[in-house]
Amino acid sequence: MAKKKDAREFVWLQCSECGDLNYRTPINVKGGMPEKIKDGLRKYSPRLRKHTLHKIKRK
Repeated sequence: MAKKKDAREFVWLQCSECGDLNYRTPINVKGGMPEKIKDGLRKYSPRLRKHTLHKIKRK
């Protein structure tokens, strides 16, 4: 059987305070981006050693 092509794209999450690209995550391209991801996610920044806001950065 043939596999369907994924409608997902990998994006980087960039720390808004230090500018590091800390996380890479897949998002669904077809259905639109969820509001939670558009606004940004609070993730752990290893350099600052605390949770900060991370926004989407496409390479």
